[in-house]
Amino acid sequence: MLDYAGLGGLIVLGLDLYAIISIFGSNRGTGSKVLWTLLILVLPILGFIIWLVAGPRSRRSHV
Repeated sequence: MLDYAGLGGLIVLGLDLYAIISIFGSNRGTGSKVLWTLLILVLPILGFIIWLVAGPRSRRSHV
């Protein structure tokens, strides 16, 4: 039988890794990157949702 808690944990881990990689690939300052990463590591699900809504990628510069 499929363990749903394990599957959910893997999904959260994958989403958090995606967010952290995106944070470090952004052109934001070091302090901002550290704070976003700490938020995601301390609050994995809520931190990812907050990052998704208000994170570094939400403000795209129009050139």
